[in-house]
Amino acid sequence: MGGGEDEEPPLKRVKLSSGQLVDISDGTFVRDRASRSLGDSMARPLDLQGDDEVVGTKGVVKKVEFVRIITEALYSLGYNKAGAHLEEESGIPLHSSGINLFMQQIRDGKWDESLTTLKKIGLVDEKIVKLASFVILEQKFFELLDKEKVLDALQTLRTEISPLSIENNRVHQLSSFIISPSQQVLSGVSGQGIVRVKSRTKLLEELQRLLPPTVMIPEKRLVHLVQQALDLQLDACRFHNSVVGEMSLLTDHKCGRDHIPSQTVQILQEHSDEVWFLQFSHNGNYLASSSADCSVIIWEVKLDGCVFLKHLFSGHQKPVSYISWSPDDHQLLTCGVEEVVRQWDVESGECIRIYEKNGLGLISCGWAPDGKRIFCGVTDKSISMWDLEGKELECWKGNRTIRMSDLGITSDGKHVVSVCKENTIVLFEWESRTEKVIQEDQAITSFVLSMDNKYVLVSLCNQEIHLWDVQGTVKLISKYKGHKRSRFVVRSCFGGLDQAFVASGSEDSQVYIWHRGSGELVGTLAGHSGTVNCVSWNPANPHMLASASDDRSIRIWGLNRVNMKQHGTVTNGASCCNGRS
Repeated sequence: MGGGEDEEPPLKRVKLSSGQLVDISDGTFVRDRASRSLGDSMARPLDLQGDDEVVGTKGVVKKVEFVRIITEALYSLGYNKAGAHLEEESGIPLHSSGINLFMQQIRDGKWDESLTTLKKIGLVDEKIVKLASFVILEQKFFELLDKEKVLDALQTLRTEISPLSIENNRVHQLSSFIISPSQQVLSGVSGQGIVRVKSRTKLLEELQRLLPPTVMIPEKRLVHLVQQALDLQLDACRFHNSVVGEMSLLTDHKCGRDHIPSQTVQILQEHSDEVWFLQFSHNGNYLASSSADCSVIIWEVKLDGCVFLKHLFSGHQKPVSYISWSPDDHQLLTCGVEEVVRQWDVESGECIRIYEKNGLGLISCGWAPDGKRIFCGVTDKSISMWDLEGKELECWKGNRTIRMSDLGITSDGKHVVSVCKENTIVLFEWESRTEKVIQEDQAITSFVLSMDNKYVLVSLCNQEIHLWDVQGTVKLISKYKGHKRSRFVVRSCFGGLDQAFVASGSEDSQVYIWHRGSGELVGTLAGHSGTVNCVSWNPANPHMLASASDDRSIRIWGLNRVNMKQHGTVTNGASCCNGRS
């Protein structure tokens, strides 16, 4: 009644006597089905004496489930004898005799018998029974075709698969294999997306995913649980900021504060006035800073972590309040306060182009992800889009932005993010002209997008920073407090490994760092003597953070290592230099 022989190894061990363990071709041991009648356990999930017994101090781990997943783990690791002995000694079988019979029938290609058994194993959900039946019959269908028994395959399709009345599109696709045998493929995926002649082991894996876990233990369930536990330990670690090497199962994972940049390793003092803005390039090789002295500096980050001056740009007539790196980091946009936007070549240091509008000033700038267009906020509250030749392509008028120099463009290029009112951020999809908003109760001073565009970090005038999830429905998910802000624009940023931290400047001359997930303040960095206006975390190095201050300096923060190599003149344990070679 079933299909043909599967190309799998023969049984490794045959039945020795009634009631003994039998080793099947995939290493799974089952009890000889002759030792128990099918009706004993077929009509319900595995039911064992002492099923309510628990292990562990919390009283939530059921002993029977625990033993079963250990048994499954032993078999999946190839320890077949150990798995069989555990079943025998504990008296807790991995599967009921009905499931063992069902699995053996699948391996043997006894399709009709397996369908009969499927209906007797106590599945309550009829939909699951139908889906499992469909998967089994589809395998039968393909194996018949593979043996060129086209009429038998057609009979299976008409009398067994179609009456299930599910997966209609799939049924139509299967019928095309009858009509056009040339479409058949021996393995893999056809052009119509149909997998043909999968191994019976793969079929069992697919059935395992369909059936409830109480009936068939999910494959490698213990490994999955251990991996989940490790992930939870990482998530709970407030200081985790390094790529995971080897995590031991023998000890709990815990990082110390020394994984967070907390020591000044370099002080850059090339600006002659307050430093208002700074930002690392996407590749982490450069740092750009701008100042009230109307200058912009590109700093190069060497392999050893030292930062040196590469270019000093002059040309702006007003203080430079905003910077934006091109997607490839080859160019830089800089924006003077209500002035013009300049485009610079990072390698040569030359000003390539100036963007301006007659009678109006530009207040913010940003790049389209393709690097072929730029966006600028304008003093008339509009946002303009330009090509790299300086031609204005489009202008969105109305309350698109206020006079603050923050602008975001999502990595798909579809949304422009700006502060459209004192307490409102708009995510404007410029192609469809649709938008969604972040509504705050307090005035917004600045914002920044996460690298994955899923979150917006909003700094407010009430000395709070809010984290908003902008996927789908906009929702507030976390708040960060502790820093000081009363008069100035103080900027925050995401940073660290997987952007797991939030950092912010502060008017008390310190840098504040919070764990993003928990909102816990994990560090304050002292060293500046004036308001810290802006912070930027190196996206390529989770152990490097930069801060810009009214004290005219930039501080580079690194890990607190006792024997850190010093560069230049040592002051308070820091390397104090102008970043010149």
